[in-house]
Amino acid sequence: MKIFLVGNWKLNPETLAKAKNLFDGIEKNFKKIPEAFKKEEIVLCPPFLYLSEIKNLILKSRLKVHLGAQNCFFEEKGAFTGEISPKMLKSLGVKYVILGHSERRKIFGETDEVINKKVLAVLEEKLIPILCVGETKKEAGSWKREDGRMKEIERQLKNALKGISNSSFQLQNSLVVAYEPVWAIGTKNPCDPESAKKVLVFLRKFLKEIPILYGGSVNSKNAKDYIKVGFNGLLVGGASLDAKEFVKIAREIVL
Repeated sequence: MKIFLVGNWKLNPETLAKAKNLFDGIEKNFKKIPEAFKKEEIVLCPPFLYLSEIKNLILKSRLKVHLGAQNCFFEEKGAFTGEISPKMLKSLGVKYVILGHSERRKIFGETDEVINKKVLAVLEEKLIPILCVGETKKEAGSWKREDGRMKEIERQLKNALKGISNSSFQLQNSLVVAYEPVWAIGTKNPCDPESAKKVLVFLRKFLKEIPILYGGSVNSKNAKDYIKVGFNGLLVGGASLDAKEFVKIAREIVL
């Protein structure tokens, strides 16, 4: 199984010109470590507005980088102002779609039911969901009491995959799951690898051969530690906006 490295640019950068510059920087630095593409599935997830341009840059560069979207809607078409469907994303060359991110849940009020509809819609278009699950500090409780933490993660996982015919969640090559402790995202206070490993072991009971990533204040200094404890890759936020740092992460996890 390849190691995944997913860059979630979120609402960044501010202009198309800056987005192109960021890609150019990533391309320039990746040329120094061509071996990464043999072992890694590298995915860039820019804002919707930049998808077409970044796709064109990928094609021109011939880098083995895949295009991902940060979200989508669950309907194919209709009177849904401001929304974008999986079919539209597919037509732009998107392969992966991040779903259930904690920012979507918290800021935009996305429920398990909505996320489930999105997962089903993305799978219907033969795109690959990157399903995010994770707990808040309150839900986690004490590190000595794992019940609250694991129950919340299990609830999110099972509800998001409700209605999928394969009850054992054997969706190899069709699904990626990312564990993102909500309290670690953007805080520079990552979940330590050994604690994250407890969640990984728990998720493996349900996901078997499905790739499981870690996300939450990942940087080049801690990236390799998460791979060592068994994660199949990383979902990177802020560090993906720094071309040198993003490629440095790729170098760390490929060595």
